[in-house]
Amino acid sequence: MHHWRRDVVELAALFTAVAVADGVANLIGHGPDGPALLVISAVTLAATAGFHTWWTRRHGHAPPAGDTDARSLSQEQQAGPSDESSATPETVPGQSTLWRMRTTVKDEPGSLAALCTALAGRQVDILSLQTHPLAEGTVDEFLLRAPAGLMAAELTRAVSQAGGSDTWIERADAHDLVDVPTRVLGLAARTALDAAELPLALRQLLGRCTIRQLPATPVGGGRGPGGLPVEGALEDTVMRLRAPEGGVITVERPYLPFTPTEFARARALVELDARLGPRVPHSQDVLTLPEGNEITVRRADARDLEAAKAMHERCSARTLSLRYHGPVGDADRYLNHLLSPRFGRTLAMQTASGRIVGLGHLLWDGDETEVALLIEDKWQRRGIGTELLERLVALAAEADCESVYAVTQASNTGMVAAMRGLGLPLDYQIEEGTLVITARLKTSQAGSRLPYEATEEQVGERIARD
Repeated sequence: MHHWRRDVVELAALFTAVAVADGVANLIGHGPDGPALLVISAVTLAATAGFHTWWTRRHGHAPPAGDTDARSLSQEQQAGPSDESSATPETVPGQSTLWRMRTTVKDEPGSLAALCTALAGRQVDILSLQTHPLAEGTVDEFLLRAPAGLMAAELTRAVSQAGGSDTWIERADAHDLVDVPTRVLGLAARTALDAAELPLALRQLLGRCTIRQLPATPVGGGRGPGGLPVEGALEDTVMRLRAPEGGVITVERPYLPFTPTEFARARALVELDARLGPRVPHSQDVLTLPEGNEITVRRADARDLEAAKAMHERCSARTLSLRYHGPVGDADRYLNHLLSPRFGRTLAMQTASGRIVGLGHLLWDGDETEVALLIEDKWQRRGIGTELLERLVALAAEADCESVYAVTQASNTGMVAAMRGLGLPLDYQIEEGTLVITARLKTSQAGSRLPYEATEEQVGERIARD
């Protein structure tokens, strides 16, 4: 539509110019010096046009000959808008992308050199390299910095042409820049401080994976898992490890097989945990309730079993039913599991006399995280549950959990109100008469910084608190 309008305007301008030229020619041509003036005018116009062309070429805005990026941009601007179907994503010159890549190469001289040469030919910088020896061949794991316009498919194709096979690649971030020995030592320190950190440390060590732990004696009775060698077992994408207390830790990573090197690292971390024995940080905070009473919130573990049972005895049947969703008489059987740091973290609310009046649990459920509360009847509606829930969600955020869920009943208005009070996006689902509320944690709230990446001020605060 815009093209024909422009054509009409150009034609009108042309006709106007012709009419003006004809009028001027008739006026001058019929005069005494008309022919001479017309010749002089033609020469002057030709000279002016030639000077304009020379000046434009010398002082124009074209990019220097060596500026390839600027020349490409100028050509794109001159070409005008292109068909959207042939458009490609625009990249800013100088930008780069981090990639994590694994590939299997033959265990022979020159195989790694060929791979590095292929990457260098595409302007890819190798930031770190790990080798995982196998029975046949070697798995090379790279951290790469590649030009932003280089796609994963092109990288994979280049590696394949250089002799790599079974190549896996994904985007990386700044946290992957930490070298492996530093990362492993940091995870070991994290596990040494808190037994509840073992599953989280394994996940940081092995990447995206699902971790489940089966107790030696199931909560409902029966036989526990058996037949696992002391050294554990590795089966492609699944590894099984002997838990320190006799259970089994199962780690699954369907998208990428585990290597013997990763299996050895995971075993060493579990062995360290077993040698250190049960432990929790001894930090605690003293809070003042609205009515003026002081109450202490602290970490709890299996040593608080008797105090937790005593709280059960003081709770009403309705309170226990809302918490455990089953026969009230079976409530005590869950406490060994709930108080074990192997399955999560527990916070206890304790009065000045030493009586536990509230328990909050953060439970690792595979790749999900459950939160649960139990408040003694006489201490309900005092803000204890809200305080516990907020602290548990903060612990989940520090552990890089994407969400937490609570299983309750619609009639449990206290739990529903506490979840709504978090100020987080919530999802509600009804499953067989049970209400499941899932809170999605904000990315800005999640603590992505590992203990060995903390600032000096944060380390000082942790030491003072613990």
